[in-house]
Amino acid sequence: KREILDFVTEAIDALGVESTWLCDLFSGTGVVGGVLKDKYSVHANDVQEYSAILSSTYLSNLKGKISKDCHLEIKENVDLLVADFYTRIPDYCFDYSQVHSFDEFSLIEKEQQKLIDRDFNIGFHLFTKNYSGTYWSFEQCVWIDSLRAVAERYIGKPQYFPILSSLIFSMSYASQSTGHYAQYRDATEDNMLDIMSYRKREIWPYFERKFIELIENVNGLSMDFRVTTLDYVDCLRVIEENSIVYADPPYQSVHYSRFYHALETLVRYDYPKVDFKGRYRHDRHQSPFCKKTTVNNAFVRLFEGVYQKKSHLVLSYSDTGMIDLKTILNLSNKFLESYQTTVLEKDHVHSKMGRSDEKSQDVKEYIILFKKITND
Repeated sequence: KREILDFVTEAIDALGVESTWLCDLFSGTGVVGGVLKDKYSVHANDVQEYSAILSSTYLSNLKGKISKDCHLEIKENVDLLVADFYTRIPDYCFDYSQVHSFDEFSLIEKEQQKLIDRDFNIGFHLFTKNYSGTYWSFEQCVWIDSLRAVAERYIGKPQYFPILSSLIFSMSYASQSTGHYAQYRDATEDNMLDIMSYRKREIWPYFERKFIELIENVNGLSMDFRVTTLDYVDCLRVIEENSIVYADPPYQSVHYSRFYHALETLVRYDYPKVDFKGRYRHDRHQSPFCKKTTVNNAFVRLFEGVYQKKSHLVLSYSDTGMIDLKTILNLSNKFLESYQTTVLEKDHVHSKMGRSDEKSQDVKEYIILFKKITND
Protein backbone atom coordinates (compact mmCIF):
# COMPACT_ATOMS: atom_id res chain seq x y z
CA LYS A 1 0.00 0.00 0.00
CA ARG A 2 3.00 2.33 0.13
CA GLU A 3 2.38 3.77 -3.35
CA ILE A 4 -1.19 4.82 -2.51
CA LEU A 5 -0.53 5.63 1.13
CA ASP A 6 -1.61 9.25 0.74
CA PHE A 7 -4.90 8.10 -0.77
CA VAL A 8 -5.48 5.80 2.21
CA THR A 9 -4.59 8.32 4.90
CA GLU A 10 -6.61 11.09 3.26
CA ALA A 11 -9.59 8.74 3.04
CA ILE A 12 -9.31 7.96 6.76
CA ASP A 13 -9.20 11.70 7.48
CA ALA A 14 -12.21 12.21 5.20
CA LEU A 15 -14.22 9.88 7.40
CA GLY A 16 -14.42 12.82 9.79
CA VAL A 17 -14.90 10.94 13.05
CA GLU A 18 -13.29 11.19 16.45
CA SER A 19 -11.91 7.80 17.36
CA THR A 20 -9.05 6.90 19.65
CA TRP A 21 -8.25 3.57 18.02
CA LEU A 22 -7.42 2.64 14.44
CA CYS A 23 -7.43 -1.08 13.64
CA ASP A 24 -5.38 -2.05 10.59
CA LEU A 25 -7.14 -5.37 10.10
CA PHE A 26 -4.91 -6.86 7.36
CA SER A 27 -1.75 -4.97 8.24
CA GLY A 28 0.77 -6.70 5.93
CA THR A 29 3.97 -4.67 6.01
CA GLY A 30 2.54 -2.36 8.68
CA VAL A 31 3.01 0.89 6.78
CA VAL A 32 -0.51 2.25 7.39
CA GLY A 33 -0.28 1.91 11.15
CA GLY A 34 3.27 3.23 11.14
CA VAL A 35 2.25 6.40 9.33
CA LEU A 36 -0.82 7.03 11.50
CA LYS A 37 0.59 6.20 14.92
CA ASP A 38 0.92 9.87 15.77
CA LYS A 39 -2.84 10.34 15.28
CA TYR A 40 -4.31 7.16 16.75
CA SER A 41 -3.69 4.31 19.08
CA VAL A 42 -3.05 1.56 16.55
CA HIS A 43 -4.18 -2.05 16.65
CA ALA A 44 -2.20 -3.83 13.92
CA ASN A 45 -3.49 -7.27 13.02
CA ASP A 46 -2.58 -9.86 10.42
CA VAL A 47 -2.89 -13.63 10.52
CA GLN A 48 0.73 -13.91 9.30
CA GLU A 49 3.35 -13.73 12.03
CA TYR A 50 5.99 -11.97 9.92
CA SER A 51 3.57 -9.05 9.66
CA ALA A 52 3.52 -8.76 13.46
CA ILE A 53 7.30 -8.32 13.44
CA LEU A 54 7.11 -5.44 10.96
CA SER A 55 4.24 -3.75 12.79
CA SER A 56 5.96 -4.15 16.16
CA THR A 57 9.00 -2.44 14.65
CA TYR A 58 7.24 0.51 13.06
CA LEU A 59 4.86 1.12 15.96
CA SER A 60 7.66 1.15 18.54
CA ASN A 61 9.65 4.15 19.68
CA LEU A 62 13.17 2.99 18.82
CA LYS A 63 15.01 6.27 18.50
CA GLY A 64 17.44 6.72 21.37
CA LYS A 65 16.60 3.38 22.99
CA ILE A 66 19.25 1.29 21.24
CA SER A 67 22.98 1.98 21.25
CA LYS A 68 24.26 3.30 17.92
CA ASP A 69 27.03 0.70 18.14
CA CYS A 70 24.62 -2.18 18.62
CA HIS A 71 25.12 -3.34 15.04
CA LEU A 72 28.80 -3.95 15.84
CA GLU A 73 27.83 -6.22 18.72
CA ILE A 74 25.41 -8.07 16.44
CA LYS A 75 28.08 -8.43 13.75
CA GLU A 76 30.57 -9.86 16.22
CA ASN A 77 28.07 -12.50 17.36
CA VAL A 78 27.02 -13.35 13.80
CA ASP A 79 30.63 -13.71 12.65
CA LEU A 80 31.23 -16.24 15.43
CA LEU A 81 28.17 -18.29 14.46
CA VAL A 82 29.01 -18.23 10.74
CA ALA A 83 32.58 -19.34 11.44
CA ASP A 84 31.31 -22.06 13.76
CA PHE A 85 28.87 -23.27 11.08
CA TYR A 86 31.61 -23.66 8.49
CA THR A 87 33.88 -25.38 11.02
CA ARG A 88 31.23 -27.91 12.00
CA ILE A 89 29.89 -28.40 8.45
CA PRO A 90 33.16 -28.34 6.50
CA ASP A 91 32.15 -30.44 3.51
CA TYR A 92 29.97 -27.86 1.77
CA CYS A 93 31.55 -25.17 -0.37
CA PHE A 94 29.86 -23.50 -3.34
CA ASP A 95 32.18 -20.93 -4.86
CA TYR A 96 30.54 -18.87 -7.59
CA SER A 97 33.84 -17.14 -8.36
CA GLN A 98 34.98 -20.41 -9.93
CA VAL A 99 31.97 -20.60 -12.27
CA HIS A 100 32.89 -19.88 -15.91
CA SER A 101 30.18 -21.63 -17.93
CA PHE A 102 26.47 -22.30 -17.82
CA ASP A 103 27.04 -25.99 -17.16
CA GLU A 104 29.15 -25.16 -14.12
CA PHE A 105 26.56 -22.65 -12.97
CA SER A 106 23.67 -25.11 -13.36
CA LEU A 107 25.60 -27.78 -11.47
CA ILE A 108 26.41 -25.56 -8.48
CA GLU A 109 22.76 -24.52 -8.25
CA LYS A 110 21.48 -28.11 -8.34
CA GLU A 111 24.05 -29.33 -5.81
CA GLN A 112 22.85 -26.72 -3.33
CA GLN A 113 19.20 -27.62 -3.91
CA LYS A 114 19.98 -31.22 -2.94
CA LEU A 115 20.88 -30.10 0.60
CA ILE A 116 17.20 -30.36 1.49
CA ASP A 117 17.76 -34.13 1.67
CA ARG A 118 20.85 -33.88 3.90
CA ASP A 119 20.98 -34.00 7.69
CA PHE A 120 22.66 -31.10 9.46
CA ASN A 121 24.04 -31.92 12.89
CA ILE A 122 23.90 -28.31 14.05
CA GLY A 123 21.26 -25.92 15.33
CA PHE A 124 19.85 -23.04 13.27
CA HIS A 125 20.24 -24.63 9.86
CA LEU A 126 16.65 -24.28 8.57
CA PHE A 127 17.33 -21.96 5.63
CA THR A 128 20.63 -23.61 4.71
CA LYS A 129 18.88 -26.97 4.43
CA ASN A 130 15.61 -25.90 2.80
CA TYR A 131 16.51 -22.92 0.60
CA SER A 132 20.14 -23.17 -0.54
CA GLY A 133 20.32 -22.78 -4.32
CA THR A 134 16.72 -21.58 -4.53
CA TYR A 135 15.89 -18.00 -3.55
CA TRP A 136 19.30 -17.63 -1.89
CA SER A 137 22.70 -19.23 -2.13
CA PHE A 138 24.17 -21.58 0.46
CA GLU A 139 26.39 -18.82 1.84
CA GLN A 140 23.49 -16.36 2.07
CA CYS A 141 21.41 -18.98 3.89
CA VAL A 142 24.19 -19.56 6.43
CA TRP A 143 24.11 -15.83 7.19
CA ILE A 144 20.30 -15.80 7.37
CA ASP A 145 20.33 -18.68 9.84
CA SER A 146 23.10 -17.10 11.90
CA LEU A 147 21.38 -13.71 12.10
CA ARG A 148 18.15 -15.46 13.06
CA ALA A 149 20.04 -17.22 15.85
CA VAL A 150 21.49 -13.95 17.15
CA ALA A 151 18.00 -12.42 17.23
CA GLU A 152 17.06 -14.94 19.93
CA ARG A 153 19.52 -13.26 22.29
CA TYR A 154 17.45 -10.08 22.17
CA ILE A 155 13.95 -11.42 22.83
CA GLY A 156 12.20 -9.01 25.17
CA LYS A 157 14.62 -6.19 24.32
CA PRO A 158 14.13 -3.22 21.93
CA GLN A 159 16.60 -4.73 19.44
CA TYR A 160 14.58 -7.85 18.73
CA PHE A 161 11.99 -6.51 16.29
CA PRO A 162 14.35 -4.28 14.26
CA ILE A 163 16.81 -7.19 13.96
CA LEU A 164 14.16 -9.43 12.40
CA SER A 165 12.76 -6.60 10.27
CA SER A 166 16.23 -5.77 8.97
CA LEU A 167 16.82 -9.44 8.19
CA ILE A 168 13.55 -9.55 6.23
CA PHE A 169 14.73 -6.47 4.33
CA SER A 170 18.17 -7.90 3.54
CA MET A 171 16.68 -11.22 2.39
CA SER A 172 14.49 -9.44 -0.15
CA TYR A 173 17.48 -7.64 -1.67
CA ALA A 174 19.56 -10.81 -1.91
CA SER A 175 16.81 -13.06 -3.30
CA GLN A 176 17.04 -13.96 -6.99
CA SER A 177 13.23 -14.28 -7.30
CA THR A 178 10.95 -11.65 -8.82
CA GLY A 179 10.12 -9.58 -5.76
CA HIS A 180 8.38 -12.31 -3.76
CA TYR A 181 8.82 -15.95 -2.82
CA ALA A 182 6.19 -17.71 -4.91
CA GLN A 183 8.97 -19.41 -6.88
CA TYR A 184 12.66 -18.94 -7.51
CA ARG A 185 13.99 -18.61 -11.05
CA ASP A 186 15.39 -21.70 -12.73
CA ALA A 187 18.87 -21.19 -14.15
CA THR A 188 19.09 -20.56 -17.89
CA GLU A 189 21.86 -19.32 -20.13
CA ASP A 190 19.95 -16.05 -20.52
CA ASN A 191 19.49 -15.31 -16.82
CA MET A 192 22.70 -16.85 -15.49
CA LEU A 193 24.57 -13.56 -15.12
CA ASP A 194 21.63 -11.86 -13.47
CA ILE A 195 21.13 -14.67 -10.95
CA MET A 196 24.89 -14.70 -10.32
CA SER A 197 24.72 -11.00 -9.41
CA TYR A 198 22.19 -11.81 -6.68
CA ARG A 199 24.12 -14.84 -5.49
CA LYS A 200 27.14 -12.64 -4.86
CA ARG A 201 25.24 -10.14 -2.73
CA GLU A 202 26.17 -10.27 0.93
CA ILE A 203 23.39 -10.34 3.51
CA TRP A 204 25.20 -8.28 6.13
CA PRO A 205 25.56 -4.88 4.34
CA TYR A 206 21.82 -4.75 3.59
CA PHE A 207 21.02 -5.81 7.14
CA GLU A 208 23.36 -3.25 8.68
CA ARG A 209 22.04 -0.38 6.56
CA LYS A 210 18.42 -1.12 7.44
CA PHE A 211 19.09 -1.72 11.12
CA ILE A 212 20.89 1.61 11.52
CA GLU A 213 18.12 3.37 9.60
CA LEU A 214 15.44 1.88 11.86
CA ILE A 215 17.07 2.61 15.22
CA GLU A 216 17.95 6.16 14.19
CA ASN A 217 14.62 7.12 12.62
CA VAL A 218 11.70 5.09 13.97
CA ASN A 219 10.21 7.10 16.78
CA GLY A 220 6.73 7.73 18.01
CA LEU A 221 4.53 9.71 20.30
CA SER A 222 2.92 8.33 23.43
CA MET A 223 0.06 6.68 21.53
CA ASP A 224 -0.86 3.19 22.66
CA PHE A 225 -0.60 0.22 20.31
CA ARG A 226 -1.19 -3.50 20.17
CA VAL A 227 -0.17 -6.14 17.64
CA THR A 228 -2.10 -9.37 17.08
CA THR A 229 -1.98 -12.34 14.69
CA LEU A 230 -5.66 -13.21 14.67
CA ASP A 231 -8.09 -14.24 11.98
CA TYR A 232 -9.91 -11.06 10.98
CA VAL A 233 -13.23 -12.32 12.45
CA ASP A 234 -11.57 -12.99 15.80
CA CYS A 235 -9.79 -9.65 15.73
CA LEU A 236 -13.04 -7.73 15.19
CA ARG A 237 -14.44 -9.24 18.37
CA VAL A 238 -11.65 -7.75 20.50
CA ILE A 239 -11.20 -4.27 19.01
CA GLU A 240 -12.28 -1.22 20.95
CA GLU A 241 -15.76 0.11 20.30
CA ASN A 242 -15.92 3.16 18.04
CA SER A 243 -12.68 2.16 16.33
CA ILE A 244 -11.82 3.08 12.77
CA VAL A 245 -11.25 -0.24 11.01
CA TYR A 246 -9.02 -0.06 7.94
CA ALA A 247 -9.54 -3.23 5.93
CA ASP A 248 -7.39 -4.13 2.95
CA PRO A 249 -8.37 -7.75 2.26
CA PRO A 250 -6.86 -9.80 -0.58
CA TYR A 251 -8.28 -8.92 -4.00
CA GLN A 252 -7.24 -11.91 -6.09
CA SER A 253 -7.59 -15.68 -6.08
CA VAL A 254 -3.88 -16.16 -5.35
CA HIS A 255 -3.27 -16.41 -1.60
CA TYR A 256 -0.76 -13.90 -0.22
CA SER A 257 0.82 -16.62 1.88
CA ARG A 258 2.21 -18.09 -1.35
CA PHE A 259 4.28 -14.94 -1.86
CA TYR A 260 5.56 -14.58 1.71
CA HIS A 261 5.81 -18.13 3.06
CA ALA A 262 9.60 -17.85 3.45
CA LEU A 263 9.21 -14.81 5.72
CA GLU A 264 6.65 -16.65 7.82
CA THR A 265 9.12 -19.52 8.18
CA LEU A 266 11.91 -17.10 9.12
CA VAL A 267 9.88 -15.66 11.97
CA ARG A 268 8.37 -18.91 13.22
CA TYR A 269 11.60 -20.85 12.61
CA ASP A 270 9.81 -24.10 13.26
CA TYR A 271 11.52 -26.39 10.72
CA PRO A 272 8.35 -27.07 8.71
CA LYS A 273 8.09 -29.72 6.04
CA VAL A 274 8.31 -27.90 2.70
CA ASP A 275 7.29 -29.07 -0.74
CA PHE A 276 6.93 -28.16 -4.41
CA LYS A 277 9.02 -25.84 -6.52
CA GLY A 278 8.52 -22.91 -4.17
CA ARG A 279 9.47 -24.92 -1.07
CA TYR A 280 6.12 -24.01 0.52
CA ARG A 281 5.03 -24.71 4.07
CA HIS A 282 2.18 -27.20 4.37
CA ASP A 283 0.20 -24.89 6.65
CA ARG A 284 0.04 -21.77 4.49
CA HIS A 285 -2.95 -19.59 5.36
CA GLN A 286 -5.84 -19.76 2.90
CA SER A 287 -7.98 -16.61 2.92
CA PRO A 288 -11.75 -16.78 2.34
CA PHE A 289 -11.42 -13.52 0.39
CA CYS A 290 -9.49 -15.45 -2.29
CA LYS A 291 -12.17 -18.03 -3.10
CA LYS A 292 -15.28 -17.40 -5.18
CA THR A 293 -17.27 -19.78 -3.00
CA THR A 294 -16.44 -17.93 0.22
CA VAL A 295 -15.65 -14.30 -0.68
CA ASN A 296 -19.23 -13.01 -0.33
CA ASN A 297 -19.61 -14.46 3.13
CA ALA A 298 -16.15 -13.16 4.06
CA PHE A 299 -17.34 -9.62 3.37
CA VAL A 300 -20.58 -10.21 5.27
CA ARG A 301 -18.60 -11.33 8.33
CA LEU A 302 -16.39 -8.25 7.99
CA PHE A 303 -19.42 -5.95 7.95
CA GLU A 304 -21.04 -7.83 10.83
CA GLY A 305 -17.91 -7.55 12.98
CA VAL A 306 -17.63 -3.80 12.39
CA TYR A 307 -21.32 -3.31 13.16
CA GLN A 308 -21.19 -5.37 16.36
CA LYS A 309 -18.35 -3.19 17.70
CA LYS A 310 -20.16 0.05 16.76
CA SER A 311 -17.18 1.03 14.66
CA HIS A 312 -16.43 2.72 11.34
CA LEU A 313 -14.97 1.02 8.29
CA VAL A 314 -12.52 2.20 5.64
CA LEU A 315 -12.38 -0.55 3.01
CA SER A 316 -9.76 -0.77 0.25
CA TYR A 317 -10.56 -2.81 -2.84
CA SER A 318 -9.97 -2.87 -6.59
CA ASP A 319 -12.01 -3.13 -9.78
CA THR A 320 -10.00 -6.28 -10.55
CA GLY A 321 -11.02 -7.95 -7.30
CA MET A 322 -12.91 -11.19 -6.77
CA ILE A 323 -16.24 -9.34 -6.61
CA ASP A 324 -17.37 -5.99 -7.99
CA LEU A 325 -18.19 -2.76 -6.22
CA LYS A 326 -21.94 -3.16 -6.64
CA THR A 327 -21.87 -6.56 -4.96
CA ILE A 328 -19.83 -5.21 -2.05
CA LEU A 329 -22.31 -2.40 -1.48
CA ASN A 330 -25.25 -4.80 -1.68
CA LEU A 331 -23.64 -7.13 0.85
CA SER A 332 -22.97 -4.23 3.21
CA ASN A 333 -26.68 -3.44 3.39
CA LYS A 334 -27.35 -6.36 5.72
CA PHE A 335 -25.41 -4.75 8.57
CA LEU A 336 -24.27 -1.27 7.47
CA GLU A 337 -27.45 0.02 5.82
CA SER A 338 -27.75 2.80 8.39
CA TYR A 339 -24.14 3.89 7.85
CA GLN A 340 -23.18 6.87 5.70
CA THR A 341 -21.41 5.38 2.66
CA THR A 342 -18.94 7.19 0.41
CA VAL A 343 -16.98 5.66 -2.49
CA LEU A 344 -13.62 7.17 -3.42
CA GLU A 345 -11.56 5.97 -6.38
CA LYS A 346 -8.08 6.41 -7.78
CA ASP A 347 -6.31 5.14 -10.88
CA HIS A 348 -3.38 2.97 -9.93
CA VAL A 349 -0.76 0.72 -11.55
CA HIS A 350 -0.84 -2.59 -9.71
CA SER A 351 1.94 -5.19 -9.69
CA LYS A 352 0.90 -8.61 -11.03
CA MET A 353 3.49 -10.29 -8.76
CA GLY A 354 4.95 -12.26 -11.66
CA ARG A 355 1.65 -13.96 -12.51
CA SER A 356 1.94 -13.16 -16.24
CA ASP A 357 4.30 -11.74 -18.84
CA GLU A 358 2.95 -8.27 -18.06
CA LYS A 359 4.53 -6.91 -14.90
CA SER A 360 1.66 -4.57 -14.05
CA GLN A 361 -1.85 -3.54 -14.99
CA ASP A 362 -3.92 -0.39 -14.76
CA VAL A 363 -6.58 -0.70 -12.08
CA LYS A 364 -9.07 1.47 -10.29
CA GLU A 365 -8.43 1.45 -6.56
CA TYR A 366 -11.53 1.98 -4.43
CA ILE A 367 -11.80 3.14 -0.86
CA ILE A 368 -15.28 2.79 0.57
CA LEU A 369 -16.06 4.76 3.70
CA PHE A 370 -18.71 3.38 6.05
CA LYS A 371 -19.33 6.00 8.73
CA LYS A 372 -21.46 5.04 11.72
CA ILE A 373 -24.19 7.61 12.29
CA THR A 374 -24.60 8.55 15.93
CA ASN A 375 -28.19 8.87 17.09
CA ASP A 376 -28.48 11.89 19.33
